Amino acid sequence: MLSFLAEFFGAVVFIYVILATGNPVAIGATLTAVIYAVRKISGGHINPAVSVAFASMGKLKMAELFGFIAAQILGALTAVLIYKNLK
Repeated sequence: MLSFLAEFFGAVVFIYVILATGNPVAIGATLTAVIYAVRKISGGHINPAVSVAFASMGKLKMAELFGFIAAQILGALTAVLIYKNLK
């Protein structure tokens, strides 16, 4: 459960920075910071494609894959809602 929350909040922060700044340096720095912040909790996937890749390599259980993807997508949608309401 904690890993899903880490992926959710990581996605929120990452997508929000993309939407708010559009600055490639800020986006890259944020992704790096988010991955380092959650890597010991969830692995720092933040992106459904990364989670699918880890699952296909056998490094993520298929049962966890759907939770990771749901958390990441919900995090991205939350970031969009935050961005729209603060704009």
